[in-house]
Amino acid sequence: MGKPRATAGSPWKLLTDSTGVSVYRLLDEKSGLYEYKVFGVIHGCPPDRCAEVYMDLRYRPKWDRYVKEVCEKIVDGRSAIYWEVKFPFPMTNRDYVFTRERRDLEVDGRKIYVILAKSVVTSKFPEKPGLIRVNHYKQNVAIESDGRNGSKIYMFYFENPGGKVPSWAVNWAAKTGVPNFVKDMQKACLGYQRRRSTAHQM
Repeated sequence: MGKPRATAGSPWKLLTDSTGVSVYRLLDEKSGLYEYKVFGVIHGCPPDRCAEVYMDLRYRPKWDRYVKEVCEKIVDGRSAIYWEVKFPFPMTNRDYVFTRERRDLEVDGRKIYVILAKSVVTSKFPEKPGLIRVNHYKQNVAIESDGRNGSKIYMFYFENPGGKVPSWAVNWAAKTGVPNFVKDMQKACLGYQRRRSTAHQM
């Protein structure tokens, strides 16, 4: 899962490459929207802890600046997650309902943690006034060791945010929002061990 290089003629275009995070995007001709690939490194945090932090819904609002509300319910025997995301003013906040699962894989002697998420429709989480429901959302995340004491992260992401999203907001999310998220997650990983140690002492 090494960092990719842009090649001549590749449909994926490098959007930003800064602070250790590379973001590529690919135009989906049918929808006119972009798919995204993100590559980054989280230093000082092993992949198993990164996966735990990513999956911990109670911890997420404490470190993810873009989360306003998150909760979980069982729908048809499966966990469904409700997620409200803060969008920059003057845009309307979006909310998501999706299923998510984690798979721990062994590939050629490498331990890879895979997290798969996909939007679902359920009456358990009715739409709320003043928010735009994102009904088409998909995210795949893979985490593995960077060969030292950190983790390499790969993310594939697509959504139809609905409503009118100006191009400046799309570019802001990809160029600023994603790198900020990776930096916030690194801080969260470092604080997660302290959080668990405190919990065990109580």
